[in-house]
Amino acid sequence: MSRRLWVGLLAAVLTGISPAAYALVPSGPTASPGAGGSAACKGRVYLTLDTGNMRDAELIAATLARHDVRATFFLANEKTVRNDHSLDASWAGYWRQRVAEGHRFGSHTFDHVYFREARPDARASGTFTARPEFGAQAARDLLWRGDELCGELRRVDTRFRELTGQGLDPLWRAPGGRAPAVVMEAARTCGYRHVHWADAGFLGDELPSDRFPNDRLLAQALSRIRAGDILMAHLGIWSRKDPWAPMLDPLIDGLKRRGLCFDTLDRHPDYQR
Repeated sequence: MSRRLWVGLLAAVLTGISPAAYALVPSGPTASPGAGGSAACKGRVYLTLDTGNMRDAELIAATLARHDVRATFFLANEKTVRNDHSLDASWAGYWRQRVAEGHRFGSHTFDHVYFREARPDARASGTFTARPEFGAQAARDLLWRGDELCGELRRVDTRFRELTGQGLDPLWRAPGGRAPAVVMEAARTCGYRHVHWADAGFLGDELPSDRFPNDRLLAQALSRIRAGDILMAHLGIWSRKDPWAPMLDPLIDGLKRRGLCFDTLDRHPDYQR
């Protein structure tokens, strides 16, 4: 066994990934980092990260920096494990550093708003039901029109500019990844394109860790992810007991060994300006 593989297996044990899962990663030299246009890339994948509870924000940032990987973050002002919110001034330093590292950013709605169709008699008027998870209207069903959605998406841009001096890309992701067609169309009218993820790109951090441990999720991701896929996880999730974040290191390493490089969504064929 090569020294590199021994080191990898040791790292896997220390981070909670089983050696059996790490052994699924093909041996050989790691592909060059996917932040740019390397000819060594056999294909590209696009890692996206929603805010969540921010429990693993620092670990994930350190992992991305170590691998020279750029991601696209979708931001909402969510409650964090620090008992503050992810777009509070207390997180300004974190976000400024991510800007300096070259990551990209989109809107996840300021108050992490879930959407569903309004009652049938309201559809013709272009209204829909919005239910914020945080903020002054938390847990209330509100009847919104498109301009209210646009305002909600832009709230994130305004706040991020206050914290970092940089605005968002014109991209958004609905909480839960879904919204009625009337919501999608309203977002398009104010310049925001919705970003979902590939089936294989769902990295499983929202699943219960007792039934979906990291080694199982890692093995599944390495076997299914293909060039062009958009990947999705969070900076921390309340519902998962054992953190998912340690899986990110062997996942990035494994995908690079397959010749896949990482890029931000502004370089994705569907989202380039």
